[in-house]
Amino acid sequence: MTSLPFNKPYLSGKETDYIKEAVASGKISGDGVFTKKCHEFFESKYGFKKCLLTTSCTDALEMAALLIDIREGDEVIMPSYTFVSTSNAFVLRGAKIVFADSEANTPNIDADKIEELITENTKAIVVVHYAGMACDMDKIMAVANKYNLFVIEDAAQAIDSFYKGKPLGSIGHLAAFSFHETKNIISGEGGMLIINDEKFIKRAEIIREKGTNRSAFFRGEIDKYGWVDVGSSFLPSDIIAAFLYAQLENLEDIQSRRKYIWNTYYEGLKELDEKGLVKLPKVSSYATNNAHMFYLVCENVEERSALIQTLKKNNINAVFHYLSLHKSPFYKDKHDGRKLQNCDKYADSLVRLPFYYELTEVQIQTIITQINLFFST
Repeated sequence: MTSLPFNKPYLSGKETDYIKEAVASGKISGDGVFTKKCHEFFESKYGFKKCLLTTSCTDALEMAALLIDIREGDEVIMPSYTFVSTSNAFVLRGAKIVFADSEANTPNIDADKIEELITENTKAIVVVHYAGMACDMDKIMAVANKYNLFVIEDAAQAIDSFYKGKPLGSIGHLAAFSFHETKNIISGEGGMLIINDEKFIKRAEIIREKGTNRSAFFRGEIDKYGWVDVGSSFLPSDIIAAFLYAQLENLEDIQSRRKYIWNTYYEGLKELDEKGLVKLPKVSSYATNNAHMFYLVCENVEERSALIQTLKKNNINAVFHYLSLHKSPFYKDKHDGRKLQNCDKYADSLVRLPFYYELTEVQIQTIITQINLFFST
């Protein structure tokens, strides 16, 4: 059997046609025709107040840190079980990161542990919707409102997923999405900032355009543009947007296929969960599942390593995920010493299975069979 990769980018339709169209238009720098189409798609489908494509989700998070004016000494609460970009965006501005533990049943931030971490220096809460499944946003927004804090949704994995009927990314003051090749909808690299609080819209455009009011100039609102604020070059080429738009046109088909794969994995492995041999993903009553990934949680790091190795011998590339950021070489001396046991459990024991549109029925069943065999022996 040919080795099954963990991920495989999928061409859904007209990606290369639209790239040629963008090139033929004579404008392939930022904010071209396809960028505008992508913005309109998200604002119309999900009701986001303002969308701005960025070169990555990391850039969208860095824009968020600039917009809420993070300064040296400000504290930002976030989960330790997340990708380094979630933290880095705020560390770059001088913030102190206060890490919170995950829930026992999901890798999401434990909303009940946030309030006790708030001090007079706390400025924001950053939540990560792990595997596209919603954090407990009502609890989180209630705490944020009580202490007048900003909430930023790291929705990198959460396209087309909902919390009590509200699209993820539409609840906090700001949100960031990813279109990295491992996500449901891709453009190779790429991201998007969502602005739900109108007071940030004008400044967001300026920060994204190197600190200039260039966007207002091109709309004819001013007769010349200049340097008016801090900023950087956060906007992607229209070639990237052209690729992305072709994917968005096929969102429902992609989502339908991914949900089928997710459900097939779940049905094939649920007996292991019922016997207490592994833990499968839990979808909370307030959340939806956008089938971003399928993971299982082993008993410990040794069992996980053995499973990954066994699958590898059978040409199946399964992978683990994040290491606890509070234990990272960069941050361990800055962490306050609290034990984050759920976070560490996921860091040691969570394994992700191959997941992409073109996985065949035979391949999915082969993976399921190998995992069941591993645990039966």
